[in-house]
Amino acid sequence: MKRLMALALLVSFALGAVAAQAATEVKMTGDARIYGNFWSQYNYTGWDARGRQTYDSFTIWERFRLRTDFIANENLKFRLGIRVNDNPWGSGTFTVDNPAVSIQVYQAFMQFKWPNTDVQFTIGLQNVDLPMSVDWLGSNPVFGGTRAAAALVSIPVMDSLKVVGGFIRFLDSNKDFDPTTKQVPDEFDGYFLSLPISVNGFSATPWGLITVAGKNANYSTWVGNGGPNTNENLANYLLSASTYSGLSRISASQPVYWWIGSSFAVTALDPFKFYADVIYGEGNTQGSSGNKRGGFFFDVAAEYTGFDMLTPQLTFWYSTGEDSSTRNGSERMPSVVNYWGPSNSFLFDTNQELNFGSITTNSVGSWGFVFALDKITFMQDLTHRLTFAYARGTNSSRALKNANLLTGGPGNYVMMGRDLSVNEYTLGINFDSQYNIYENLALICETGWAHGEFEKSIWGRRFVNQAKNGDAWKVAFGLRYHF
Repeated sequence: MKRLMALALLVSFALGAVAAQAATEVKMTGDARIYGNFWSQYNYTGWDARGRQTYDSFTIWERFRLRTDFIANENLKFRLGIRVNDNPWGSGTFTVDNPAVSIQVYQAFMQFKWPNTDVQFTIGLQNVDLPMSVDWLGSNPVFGGTRAAAALVSIPVMDSLKVVGGFIRFLDSNKDFDPTTKQVPDEFDGYFLSLPISVNGFSATPWGLITVAGKNANYSTWVGNGGPNTNENLANYLLSASTYSGLSRISASQPVYWWIGSSFAVTALDPFKFYADVIYGEGNTQGSSGNKRGGFFFDVAAEYTGFDMLTPQLTFWYSTGEDSSTRNGSERMPSVVNYWGPSNSFLFDTNQELNFGSITTNSVGSWGFVFALDKITFMQDLTHRLTFAYARGTNSSRALKNANLLTGGPGNYVMMGRDLSVNEYTLGINFDSQYNIYENLALICETGWAHGEFEKSIWGRRFVNQAKNGDAWKVAFGLRYHF
């Protein structure tokens, strides 16, 4: 590990030395996290998504991020971000001898303003987020909270309005050469536009996204927000069960997916604040009706910021779910990567400080509510968050059962506890605490409990009986250092 860190710092310092000769300012920021997770009944069963492996009850994880900005002037900079991603002690990078080299580039973009204007370009590997009404709801359920190669432009129109648009390349399976002399559509590209509008006490951001999904792109290889062994990928989020299983063949070489939506925030009644997001999306509509996937999602939320000692937050969401037939496609909204989840809820993989510490409930194909008491403080440098969440499915039981039959069983296309039928529900509670030892060093404890009721006709006796052996819960404890 010392050799690994030394190499990373050597590369950064070498680049910094070269930049300094050209009168470039170099700034470094980053964070390191070391934490232990203790789990009981991970995925409600203690198994992986397919029920073939048992999850360790206790694992120590470590991660590191280093972001270096090379700033020529206030209008031009380049960022290089490298990381040692979350790895457990004793495995990969953190083995006792001959550790695996796992330094990754996760940010590499230039950012500049066109001379004598405020038009800003950001080009390269970067974090890309579609609009969301407020950050404590997590990220946009279509795409957000993750990185992609993109070219973005922000154009101010007036003080209260700007135009933001860009191109995103999510995937290029064959890179620069296709496997034969005939070119094949193996790219997954996106084009988006948003119009952030802000006036006193109110803001809204209408937006749209169009993607072209090449027929020959390998959608099963790009892992989204799934933690260890949850088997989530682009195919789960984009395709219908019929298409995923091969029952319906994609007839178009480059099927189109599109989404429209808007976020809203009302702060005129401060300290009462209200938020909402509305989205509709569909795609792959050509050819067999079994290919199509389309639906809508909305959330509404409120918080009261008038108390000194805590901030109450309430969220409700609803998303369309599958009907009883797979022949007419999917009625769930397609997504690319879904990190939506309010108030750090234990039911959602969202904004946990200590990763791999949640139940991955799917906000698409469900409805529910979350109530939280955030920013609880009784003494200096110590804060808490208490969150209760309830989720119920909007999917037909028959649809989920058929999906399992078509795709080889639970954990492939749909997963128990993540994808819920109208007769299933989950509920969870988490209590999280943070103590700031120093201004930039925090001691964090995250605890969570979840209970689920599931149908044997969908998942089988083996999965459901295992879930009844006890509820899921976890305790995560560790340190986070920002610099």
